Amino acid sequence: MIRARKIELLAPARNLACGIAAIDHGADAVYIGAPRFGARAAAGNSLEDIATLVAHAHTYYARVYVALNTILTDAELEEAETLIRELYRVGVDALIVQDMGILRLDLPPIPLHASTQTDNVTVGKVRFLAEAGFRQVVLARELSVREIRHIHESNPEVALEVFVHGALCVSYSGRCYVSQASFGRSANRGACAQFCRLPFSLVDADGQTIVRNKHLLSLKDMNRMAHLEELLDAGVSSLKIEGRLKDLSYVKNVTAAYRQELDRILARRPEFVRASSGKSIYIFRPQLTKSFNRGSTPYFPEDRQEDLTSFDTPKSLGEEMGRVKEVRGPYLTVAGVKPFHNGDGACFLDEQGQLKGFRINRVEGNRLYPQEPVVVKPRTVLYRNFDQEFERLLSRHPAVRKIGVDIRIYEHPSGYALTFSDEDGNAVTVSLTQEKEEARTPQTENLRTQLAKLGNTVFEALSVEVGFAQNRFIPSSRLAELRRQVAERLLAARQINYRRELYRLPVTSHSYPEDMLSYTGNVANGRARAFYLDHGVKEVAPAFEEQPVEEAVLMFCKHCLRHSMG
Repeated sequence: MIRARKIELLAPARNLACGIAAIDHGADAVYIGAPRFGARAAAGNSLEDIATLVAHAHTYYARVYVALNTILTDAELEEAETLIRELYRVGVDALIVQDMGILRLDLPPIPLHASTQTDNVTVGKVRFLAEAGFRQVVLARELSVREIRHIHESNPEVALEVFVHGALCVSYSGRCYVSQASFGRSANRGACAQFCRLPFSLVDADGQTIVRNKHLLSLKDMNRMAHLEELLDAGVSSLKIEGRLKDLSYVKNVTAAYRQELDRILARRPEFVRASSGKSIYIFRPQLTKSFNRGSTPYFPEDRQEDLTSFDTPKSLGEEMGRVKEVRGPYLTVAGVKPFHNGDGACFLDEQGQLKGFRINRVEGNRLYPQEPVVVKPRTVLYRNFDQEFERLLSRHPAVRKIGVDIRIYEHPSGYALTFSDEDGNAVTVSLTQEKEEARTPQTENLRTQLAKLGNTVFEALSVEVGFAQNRFIPSSRLAELRRQVAERLLAARQINYRRELYRLPVTSHSYPEDMLSYTGNVANGRARAFYLDHGVKEVAPAFEEQPVEEAVLMFCKHCLRHSMG
């Protein structure tokens, strides 16, 4: 019998609120920044907030991963070790790391995941990391489905994680040094200045300007919604949404959208099962175009794509709404099929290709009344980059996540007993000592209705069985108290029975795939250097941040300007 493979939807958490929202909207795991040493320096979180998130996630048997994925200096290793012990103490399930010096610290038994910053693009690299003790490997975004399948087939025991949605860096992660070289802000230290979102001019060898003041290195955002099943068939077990700097609305909407699509796949593919418990119930319809996006691209799922870039603007365009018909005094009329709302944000690209935006004060049919005068030509395409009604809906509590329980009430010699059994096999029984009283009217349906009222608990009744030999009466107040006790004890049992993976790194000396490491190895401390030397590397150069290299290649990209410009 082939064991079903657990599939994880992994969502980002900028902070505690985003993390809780990600779980409520269907994530099987969330990743969040540590107080220090995360690759998004602006997205650090306190240990107290991380502990609160862990408790909420573990209720649903979901996991919490903490990003500790910058390169570290010798002076930072001791603090990093202390921090890791604290993260382990509060219940974190795994750490996402880049620096191999961490493997030489005195670590608690916490699993490590290899960050995409470790440049995971080959069979040999993934095999090396797995043999070194990494429990999950985050592959480079640039890999095709075919390349991912080859890595999986060559390393079938390794859990593979891939990005499926969100912002794209033009450079391979971990191999971009242009921010450090230009501004002294290292991407590998969590301080990227986003050089690739700046405007540039393209000049040929004869000094002729081909393109002026365009965002030539700015890519559209990834959207692999249509390729999820292909990725699962290729061996992926963790589907990751980018966005540790994104806001709460983004997390809610995007997580819900991918949860619904993934559930549709799992419903007809029994060889894949969900990695956590519960079901999210939504009061809104997820729509990816309504969250921040620069346009979308599947990136490189098969061969090179024609339309990867967002040359005109690195900002969010949102959803296309129609075209301007005419401008008349204080309003403009629009030809489109989607309605605008009062308070919406709209934008367009002017004749110079510059992004312009305005807030809509009032809508009357196809007439838009901007807050300020707008200069826009007829036939210009209009986009909505802020949907007032949608954001208002998301600002409420648009989803709840419920764990299914089967309920059974039955008699015993001194009264009654109530049992809750959840979808993960946890069961709790509480007895009620009560003199048995014959009911004057049929009670079975009333008992089922009362017992199914689980209200604000995390539980939802799947079935209610009344196992009475006779028609019994139980006062509603006693029944409600019994139901409350069972729900509380089942919740406690779930938290006690949650089993996080405990894993100690093996002592290894297997060979690294290369004999020499240049500055692209990102080695910034002595323990990382010793790690590589112990694994067969003969020469280890210091990281670019430690010792800049003249004439160094500052970006390694799959994006080709010649191809993108035709």
